[in-house]
Amino acid sequence: MSSLVRTVVTFKTDQFNTIEPREYFINPGCFGDDLCAWMISALKAMGTECDDQPGQEDFGWYFNFSDGNLKYCLVCGFRPAEPAEVGTWVAWIERSTGLMASLFGGRDRGIEAGGPGKIHQLLRSSPEITDIRWHYKKNFDRGDEAGAEAPG
Repeated sequence: MSSLVRTVVTFKTDQFNTIEPREYFINPGCFGDDLCAWMISALKAMGTECDDQPGQEDFGWYFNFSDGNLKYCLVCGFRPAEPAEVGTWVAWIERSTGLMASLFGGRDRGIEAGGPGKIHQLLRSSPEITDIRWHYKKNFDRGDEAGAEAPG
């Protein structure tokens, strides 16, 4: 059940561009293209079906991936910190749905543990990624960022 699975993940790493806006960014702070490209490549190496390239939103990037018959979308963006600190990456998993289902909240329903589990396995496999915290979307949207170490 999706209500038992945390679908928002926050983490820290300095391995991806968070400083230099690219010419193709919709907005100057639209970081995450290289993070998503790395995730796509690593997920494909794990045998996961994924988009070949990430897509861009006005705040970050996204890509679609599968877990069995379920199709998901991972959306990510960067939240900068004070100059002496490393900022936080924020990513969330949604179901890939059609327009009508999306309009009626379908992106937040039917998320099973396997989708977030794949992303967790990927993040944990990189020693450069730290402070991984998983959150329930409802709590995160309210500002509660205590989270847990795993999505399940």
